[in-house]
Amino acid sequence: MSRIGKKPVELPSGVTATVSGQTVEVKGPKGALSFTATDDVTIEVKDNVITVTPRGNSKRARQQWGMSRTVVQNLVTGVSQGFRKELEISGVGYRAQMQGNTLKLSLGYSHEVDFEVPEGVTVTAPKQTEIVVEGIDPQLVGQVAANIREWRKPEPYKGKGIKYKDEYIFRKEGKKK
Repeated sequence: MSRIGKKPVELPSGVTATVSGQTVEVKGPKGALSFTATDDVTIEVKDNVITVTPRGNSKRARQQWGMSRTVVQNLVTGVSQGFRKELEISGVGYRAQMQGNTLKLSLGYSHEVDFEVPEGVTVTAPKQTEIVVEGIDPQLVGQVAANIREWRKPEPYKGKGIKYKDEYIFRKEGKKK
C-alpha cells in the first residue's frame, strides 16, 4: 500500500479542480495547470478533496498511485502558492542583473552570459549575488534554476560559482608545499 497515495489532496480556498476522464485540471489565483493520469489510477473530486485510487493490484498500478497523487498535490500547490528556487553567486566579480526578459551573468568568462528566461517562469535578481526563480510548474522552475547553475557550477576549492541557497559545497584542501 502506498503511504503517499492514501492521503487525500485538500483544495485550499480559491482553488477549483475538475476531472474529465483521466485529466485533472486545477485552477487557482496564480493560474491553471492540468495533468493526464495513466489508466492505472482513478481520480475523484468530492467536497474540496481529491482522492487517487489504484485500479487493480498490479505493480504498475501501485507505482502510478503514489506518483499521480504527488503530481496532483504539486498542481494544487503551484496554482495556490507557486514554487521558488533561490540561487547564490559567490566569486570576485561574479554578478547577475535582469534586463527585460534576459538575465545577464558576469561569471569570469571573457564575455557576459545572456540567459533568456522562458515563458511560465519569472526570474529576479534582488541583489547582484542572488537569483530567484519563481513559477507555478515545479519541473519548469527546477529546470530553469539548473540551467542557470550549469553556467558556472560551484568548485570545491574556493566555492566560487552559482549554487542553490541551501546547498552545501564539500570543500577540498589545496596543494601543500
